[in-house]
Amino acid sequence: MIHTIIKHKPTRLFIILAGIFITNALIAEFIGVKIFSLESTLGLKPVQIHLFGGTYSINLTCGVLLWPVVFVMTDIINEYYGQKGVKFLSWMTICLIAFGFLMVFGAIQTQPNEWWMGSKKEVGIENMSTAFNGIYGQGLGIVIASMTAFLVEQLVDVFVFHKIKKATGEKKIWLRATGSTLISQLIDSFVVLIIAFYIYPKLVKGQGEPWPFDQLIAICIVNYIYKFIVAIILTPVIYLVHNRIEKYLGHEQAAAMKKAAMGDD
Repeated sequence: MIHTIIKHKPTRLFIILAGIFITNALIAEFIGVKIFSLESTLGLKPVQIHLFGGTYSINLTCGVLLWPVVFVMTDIINEYYGQKGVKFLSWMTICLIAFGFLMVFGAIQTQPNEWWMGSKKEVGIENMSTAFNGIYGQGLGIVIASMTAFLVEQLVDVFVFHKIKKATGEKKIWLRATGSTLISQLIDSFVVLIIAFYIYPKLVKGQGEPWPFDQLIAICIVNYIYKFIVAIILTPVIYLVHNRIEKYLGHEQAAAMKKAAMGDD
């Protein structure tokens, strides 16, 4: 039975795409605690973006390194498995992210071994337990914001993708793939930061002061500028993946799947 399932090309392809989708989403959540300077990483001088009376450079979470892969997978899955396929994976990913953070929370509550706590002093880490808790102990507000944004952006992406495809047919893959990503990323860029650093601190005591709203919106815009550029750059990748899948499935099988995907609205 298992051999038959794996041998079925559409099923095997869905498993592969789902694995890439979920793995990248989970890793992006966990590495997103690190903020990095894009300009310094590339060996460039910080840019000076003037917004709302402030000056900002491009500082991003490491999660943005992997989210573009998730959005490419979203469009590919949408193309061949329809809205139901994307929604199924999106909800499953949300549950797995929640489970992952629950396990991390449990790990933080355990009592550390004394030898382990000081085992990395020679490389400048005085207390491994403090370092572990500091890295993985993200605030609940960020977790809620991230999962909310992920779900909203996925639902928006799949909706816009299908609307564009209905209007253009099989042509203009770049328009439906890149267009849906640009719109969903616009929402994502604002939802995460507004919930995590403005709404959540207002609703829950002990979470610090909300970020100044002008500064928050400016940072959201800077983040979206980066995501906008990456979405454009990745457009050729979408065509490359499409071509590989078409060869793998065969023209007739691929055409049948795309037709069925459009019919699950």
